Amino acid sequence: MGNFEENDEASRARKLAKRRKTNLILNSLITIVLLLIVFVTVKIFFGDGQSEAEKSDSVVVDKQLANEKADGDSGNEDEEEEVEEEKQDASDLEEESESADEELEEESEPTITEGGSSPDVKQTIVNPDWKPVGTTQTGEHQAVYDESSVDWQEMLKAISYATGIDGGNMTVWFLGNNGGPQSAQGTVSDKAGGPKYRVAIDWVDGEGWKPVKVEELK
Repeated sequence: MGNFEENDEASRARKLAKRRKTNLILNSLITIVLLLIVFVTVKIFFGDGQSEAEKSDSVVVDKQLANEKADGDSGNEDEEEEVEEEKQDASDLEEESESADEELEEESEPTITEGGSSPDVKQTIVNPDWKPVGTTQTGEHQAVYDESSVDWQEMLKAISYATGIDGGNMTVWFLGNNGGPQSAQGTVSDKAGGPKYRVAIDWVDGEGWKPVKVEELK
């Protein structure tokens, strides 16, 4: 009798333990299902919002990149335009320089003839393109043959212009009147050596002394 009761209690204990195990498994499964439901719900509501925000951020970034690209293209176009303008300016300057050189070449073709106004003249040089050398003098002009005068210095400037001899390297053998109140004549040479030149110059009102004729002496 006692054994039967012990077996019955053991059987009920096993059933109770099995039931507890079953309940634990069921409760675990229910918890897992609830967690899955919560996760899916959060994903649906909050995940879409985050996705929209990311899309919005992506659109903003794309616009910024597009604007930066447009600015970069515009900057490149400006740089290309500046380069083209610089090339054009350089081309214009080169053309102007060539034109100026041509004009100088045309002006540097004087007429040269053998002999001159006296037997001691080897050849005579005349250039119709010679211009007055300018002046700082005002009012009525009168030739002044004084080495300390402005007029004297401007005469030597005209003679240097006609002969190509630098004023600092010029020896003046003679500078005086040439037969008229506004006409002068000078005989000069280069200090380093070379031929003597006799240069006739005329005064042009408001413009200074102008070379008229250069004679290279024997």
